Order: sequence, then structure tokens, then C-alpha cells
Amino acid sequence: MARLYRAAFACVGWFALILQYVLALIDETQPSLGLMTLNYFSFFTILSNILVALALTGPALSPGSRLGRWAASEGVRAAVAMYIVVVGMTYHFLLAATWNPQGWTLVGNNLLHYVMPIAFVVDWLAFTPKGRLRWIDPVKWLIPVLIYGAWTLLHGTLSGWWPYWFVDADKLGLGTVMAYFAGLLVFFLIVGLIIVAIDRTFGRRDRRPLPA
Repeated sequence: MARLYRAAFACVGWFALILQYVLALIDETQPSLGLMTLNYFSFFTILSNILVALALTGPALSPGSRLGRWAASEGVRAAVAMYIVVVGMTYHFLLAATWNPQGWTLVGNNLLHYVMPIAFVVDWLAFTPKGRLRWIDPVKWLIPVLIYGAWTLLHGTLSGWWPYWFVDADKLGLGTVMAYFAGLLVFFLIVGLIIVAIDRTFGRRDRRPLPA
């Protein structure tokens, strides 16, 4: 059941990522292919969905491979769950009202921001072993977020291109952007702590002896 579920949503995830890239490719307002590709991989949504797709693909196709073993790690799956939950919630509450996608753009947008976050959370709840996470783990999971934030500021400063309105230092100012980043870091941490709390609660339940 788990393998079939993961295979199905791995296909959905890769389809959504490829669709989004193709839509950017045929958008005449985009810069050169190289810059468009760089910008595409500068969205946290894209990076998180790539992690989700990999975390679903590895156990589905080759559990014994290096990718399969990496994806099977409870810490990896919990971290990916944290990232993709924040992606979905940030989009819904901060970004959804700022544009009105249509057609295939709407399809790709909904797959990346709604379908895949829900699908991966269900996978984590239903199929990932529980009880091995520590309270310090969410702090460690923030390291990629900090690296992404540093890259976003560097890339935006050099190019003038910003992936999201709340990180646009040219319009908002560096102080405001840093305040948004700080708020998002706190939000990431809260989501991570909730994930650990669920993990430890389920882990205690799973370790209880069965009645005789």
C-alpha cells in the first residue's frame, strides 16, 4: 500500500514540477533560458517539491538504493514534511490573493501548493515509523532554510529578481525583509515542533504492549 501510494504521488509531483518548468519556458516575458532556469530553482516551493518527489520516488522504486535509504530516514521525512507544510500554508495565507492563475498554470500551482503538501503529510502520518525524533531536530532542519534565505538575498541583490513579494528588499527594504524572514523561521520552528510532538505521541502509542 505504501509503495503504491508513494509511486502514484511521485508521478504527480514530478508532473507538476515539469509542468511548471515548461510553463516558465514558454513564457515570453521570461529572460534567457539560463536565467529562467536559475530563477525556477530559486523558488522554495520548487526546491521543497523536489525533495518531496525524491522522498516519494526512492522508497517506491528502489528502497535499497542510496536514494531509497536516504528517503526512508525518519528525520529526512519529517524535515521534508515541515518544509512542504510551510510551503502550502505560506502560499495560502501570503501569496494566493496576489495573483489569479488560469489553465495549466492553475493546475501546476494547485498541485505544488495544495495536493503535494497534503499527500506528503498523509504519507508521513500513515507510513513513516514514529518515535525517533528529538526536540532539537527542528532547529537542525532550519539550516537549509537559512541557506535559502542567504541565497535569496544574494541573488536578489545582484539580479533585482525576487521570488516572493515579502522578500523583495528593493521595494520593502532590508529591515522589513529580515523581519519577514525571522517570522518565517519562527513559523518553520513551530511546525517542526508540532511534527516532533506528533511523532513522539504516535511513538509512545506504537510502543505500548498489546493487551493479552
